[in-house]
Amino acid sequence: MTKSPASHLTDVSSQPTTVEISETLRFTTEGSIGILTLDRPAKRNALDDATVAALGEFFRTPPEVSAIVLTTVGDHFCAGLDLSEMAERDAVAGLHHSRGWHKTMGMITESEIPVVAVLQGGVIGGGLELATAAHLRVAEESAYFALPEGKRGLFVGGGASVRVPRLIGLSRVQDMMLTGRKFDAAEAEAIGLINYRVPVGEGLTKAKELATSIASNSPVTNYAITQTLPRIVESGRDEGYMMESLMASVAQSSTEAKDLMRAFLDGSGPKVNK
Repeated sequence: MTKSPASHLTDVSSQPTTVEISETLRFTTEGSIGILTLDRPAKRNALDDATVAALGEFFRTPPEVSAIVLTTVGDHFCAGLDLSEMAERDAVAGLHHSRGWHKTMGMITESEIPVVAVLQGGVIGGGLELATAAHLRVAEESAYFALPEGKRGLFVGGGASVRVPRLIGLSRVQDMMLTGRKFDAAEAEAIGLINYRVPVGEGLTKAKELATSIASNSPVTNYAITQTLPRIVESGRDEGYMMESLMASVAQSSTEAKDLMRAFLDGSGPKVNK
């Protein structure tokens, strides 16, 4: 295993290659996809400041892959913020700390490279903020989801108050925060918090399957889906229609789109079946 900063992760080889991003993060390329692994199982993958900073730096200058799988080591995806780092933080420092999380999570959400998160065990507090920053979420049956800050005299600070209600609605988030309610994987799938639910131990395989499928898309289309679609959703109706028209014209003019359409028309490309 060699050491390299994220900005140097540009060699996409047919053989898997792994580099260390930081003491808690490593990245493995597997052809056109990459696996970003958070490795802090002794802390249930709780996010300390160094790890959050490393995540932000990684997504600031991402590698040349077409899709990224975000996964963790151990029984739990992420137990949230490392509370041991909160003891000496005053209000001003707390504000800047929260804004730092927003910046990092925003880089994941706004990444031009689609990100698929693999979730198992606890997806708690800041862990849920990290999970919802990804574009897609695959949860194993062991996964459970919680925002316990309200029971600890705290309030979410890494983006949960914005991202989670947009997925499951305000009332459900208020329930989670007021009462400490947890959702299991089946409940999370039913309310739209996750995209896929799989048996224990099969999350990474499913995520890699999805990432490989995503990587086969036209890069222009993936760009439109990660960059333009969220802006359309947040815009007014007429502005959304205009952005859609502009992006549609750009996407269909790409070389990849022409190749994919040609394959569909001549019968060599995939078709939608029941």
